[in-house]
Amino acid sequence: MEKVLFIRAEWDAEAGVWVAMSDDVPGLATEAETLEALSAKLETMVPELLDANGYPGGPEVPFELLARRITVTRRSAGE
Repeated sequence: MEKVLFIRAEWDAEAGVWVAMSDDVPGLATEAETLEALSAKLETMVPELLDANGYPGGPEVPFELLARRITVTRRSAGE
C-alpha cells in the first residue's frame, strides 16, 4: 500500500469555507463550502498535483483528511 498522505482542513468562519493544506502534497491549497465538497475536490486535485511534481508511486493515492473547527458558544446567564 502507498504512503497515506496527510491533509489538514480548517474552517474559515469569515469566508464560510473549509480550507485544505498539506505538507505531503506540494502546492495543495484549496477550499470548499462543505467537507464533502472538499473531499471530492481533493480526489481530483491530489493525484494531479502529485503527477505535476513528479511524485513516485502507483495508481492509488490514499489520503487522510483531518478536519478541525473551533466553535465559540455562550452559557446562559446565571450559570
